[in-house]
Amino acid sequence: MEFFRIKRDIPFMRNALVFNVISLITFLAAVFFLFHKGLHLSIEFTGGTVMEVQYPSAANIEGVRKSVESLGFSDVQVQSFGTAQDVMIRLPSQKNKTSAQLSEQVMGTLKAQAPDVKLQRVEFVGPQVGEELAHDGLMALGMVVLGVMIYLAVRFEWKFAVAAIIANLHDVVIILGFFAFFQWEFSLSVLAAVLAVLGYSVNESVVIFDRIRENFRKLRKASVTEVIDNAITSTISRTIITHGCTQMMVLSMLLLGGPTLHNFALALTIGICFGIYSSVFVAAAVAMWLGVKREDLVKPVKEKDAADGAVV
Repeated sequence: MEFFRIKRDIPFMRNALVFNVISLITFLAAVFFLFHKGLHLSIEFTGGTVMEVQYPSAANIEGVRKSVESLGFSDVQVQSFGTAQDVMIRLPSQKNKTSAQLSEQVMGTLKAQAPDVKLQRVEFVGPQVGEELAHDGLMALGMVVLGVMIYLAVRFEWKFAVAAIIANLHDVVIILGFFAFFQWEFSLSVLAAVLAVLGYSVNESVVIFDRIRENFRKLRKASVTEVIDNAITSTISRTIITHGCTQMMVLSMLLLGGPTLHNFALALTIGICFGIYSSVFVAAAVAMWLGVKREDLVKPVKEKDAADGAVV
């Protein structure tokens, strides 16, 4: 399905060096902010108090959040848990206050708004749990990167695998750089969004790489840059349809999903935008700089022996 077809190839690779320099500067800036400011980790990683409360009817999540924030908590997570009546509240740890004291303080405020609210459970999440989550998250990220690299090396060629991994890591680091620069809260949902972006970004790279391999078979007399330009140009309509539909869904979560989905949708939005950019100007360009050529993807046809073609 195509909305339109561009008859003349757009010379993307002509300015590949300029865009790669821009990518490198953006990447280094993201790395700088990651080390200089660091990520603003949620209590899932740093530890804190988890409360479960139950209302007799559907809870007003926004009202509960405002009531808890009025106590002076800056990093509060409030979300529905199981049913509309059950609410989970995550509070950051505070010095000189136990989980019991924090829960009593919060329940006092909630009961002032709704006397029938009941405390179902309260527990303390220690920093060691957060360290385990961070370790598991990094392991998941590493396994995804390794799996993608093996898949692309088997399906295409090692140069494409290296190019795709560089492009994917470019997207991931820039997402983390945004969160470090603006000090947005980095939670498990954001980590899930980062992993989703890895898979989403590599899908676009695979489509372009597949078209490049096809073009090497069809466009015998074309140069490598011409083959890549034609592959990118011919997939633009598909890119607009796919990313446009995905972005509409993500924007609906960003604008209408509330605080619970805000950072998740924000990470996906940044990842989708930079995923399109990296697939064209990073993955394809890096493959070109690595010296990909027709012989890497298309096996040469063996000429028949003269004896086989000779007439006896």
